[in-house]
Amino acid sequence: MHVLVTGGAGYIGSHTVLLLLNEGHTVSVLDNFSNSSPESLRRVQNLTGREVAVYEMDLLDREPLMQLVSQLSPDAVVHFAGLKAVGESVSKPLQYYRNNVVGTLNLLDAMSATGCKSLVFSSSATVYGESTELPLVETTARSATNPYGRTKLHIEEMLEELAASDPQWSIATLRYFNPVGAHESGQIGEDPQGIPNNLMPFVAQVAIGKRDKVNVFGADYATADGTGVRDYIHVMDLAAGHLAALDYMSKHNGVGAWNLGTGQGTSVLEVVQAFSRVSKRDVPYAIVARRPGDVAESYAHPEKAMLELGWKAERGLEQMVEDMWRWQEQNPDGYIQSTNDKD
Repeated sequence: MHVLVTGGAGYIGSHTVLLLLNEGHTVSVLDNFSNSSPESLRRVQNLTGREVAVYEMDLLDREPLMQLVSQLSPDAVVHFAGLKAVGESVSKPLQYYRNNVVGTLNLLDAMSATGCKSLVFSSSATVYGESTELPLVETTARSATNPYGRTKLHIEEMLEELAASDPQWSIATLRYFNPVGAHESGQIGEDPQGIPNNLMPFVAQVAIGKRDKVNVFGADYATADGTGVRDYIHVMDLAAGHLAALDYMSKHNGVGAWNLGTGQGTSVLEVVQAFSRVSKRDVPYAIVARRPGDVAESYAHPEKAMLELGWKAERGLEQMVEDMWRWQEQNPDGYIQSTNDKD
């Protein structure tokens, strides 16, 4: 199968490209490299011994996009490309709507014109908003509470309406929980630009000595240790979920949504303690005030993905932390150092 991966140089995208190549698929990547590095794909090619066709392009460049998709004529598209920082989306909502929603609309137009009607969409558990219904199931009411989450929700609704209008479409919407970890080689992983937005890469940077301490936002929640609980999922398990969705879509039309999580919640302090164990280093932290909008707990009910996609998360917290720490130790400055070495 020829698969076009948008945002394929990014964190989840690069790990998915690696698995696609290992499974024998032909892969083309479209990325504007605004939050990613071509180095990730060079490493993916080294790890797999296979080549990837890489196209530097923005989904907002409509005409070049239409031409490229027509030229490639892929069998399916896996759509990761998009802005994803919740905090930034609050201060730059129009940028998020333009990039995520309009970019996706352009992609769908290009796919329609080419006759490619098979899509895996990278959605998010943020579409559930501040729901306290636990575990979160696919039928939980969607009520995104920030611009980033609302862009994902709008795209989900757009895809549902598209599939209803044309039964030839086959669309999988995958709602991620909290992706963490890295490939076991330590060669590819999460490379946040500037200050990490997510807990685990921030903890990893504290452990490596790049940052002073971890701020724990609230220790008075109604949880076992008082800190927030989230469903962390290994990025390689998440990547495998995309291949399972592609396989499912090859046999089914219509649109479906699946949670990709472990179904297990882990607290902030449990993450900090796990990093201390694995890195054999002290990870300083400070309890600070809660952040507005944070819920006490959020975790998936992943049974639908297991029953319909034949997928479930295999890796636990220790492996998530071990793999992330290996990546952090080998690449303390992310892909920047190796990129500079090549110049």
